[in-house]
This record gives sequence, C-alpha cells and structure tokens, in this order.
Amino acid sequence: QVQLVESGGGLVQAGGSLRLSCAASGRTFSSSAMGWFRRAPGKEREFVATINSIGTAESADAVKGRFTISRDNAQRTVYLQMNSLKPEDTAVYYCAGRASPWGSVHSRDYDYWGQGTQVAVSS
Repeated sequence: QVQLVESGGGLVQAGGSLRLSCAASGRTFSSSAMGWFRRAPGKEREFVATINSIGTAESADAVKGRFTISRDNAQRTVYLQMNSLKPEDTAVYYCAGRASPWGSVHSRDYDYWGQGTQVAVSS
C-alpha cells in the first residue's frame, strides 16, 4: 500500500510563491507517475500537473509558466513549485500516484491519493 503525505500549503498574497511537497511510502515510487490535482470551493477537482517516471512533465494551461512539477526519486518526493500565485489558485491541492510509469491528466487513472493541503491566495 502506498501512502502519500502532502505538505507546504498555506496562505500567501497574490504574486507570491509556495512549494508543495508530497512524500511517498513504498518501493515503487521511482516507477510510478505522479500528479497534482486541486479542488476549489464549489468546483470539481481539476488537473494541475503530472510527471512520468523518467521526469517528463505536463501541466494544465491555467498554470503553465507559473507552476513546475518535479520529483526526487531518492527522496521519494514529488514537488509542485507555484510562482506568481493568483486568488483563483486557491484550492485544496492533492498529490496522486499511479501504478504505471505514464503520466495522466485524468484523476480516474490514479491509484493513490494524499489527504490534501490547503492553499489560499489573498488579493
């Protein structure tokens, strides 16, 4: 069983930065694609970014150029660096893992989920 634990959320002013971390248990991390999703108040969960097992990344248009996903296989951790934050980035951010090396933009493709971390951006 893989467990994912997010950290790094908080309150920040518009234009600021945060880095989210997701620590994974289990020996299969290096062969697993990872992703970040978010759910804003009153909205459905949406894709933010994904990274495959060899480090190829893809991000949503809404965050492209501002957010960067990365991974450290030795530390079994995936990161989401968020710059130039906007109030519309306010959401609970979830880390997700796949039992597959291939990244995906679809939440249904992920097998493991963290508990979420709150990000709030004030204007």
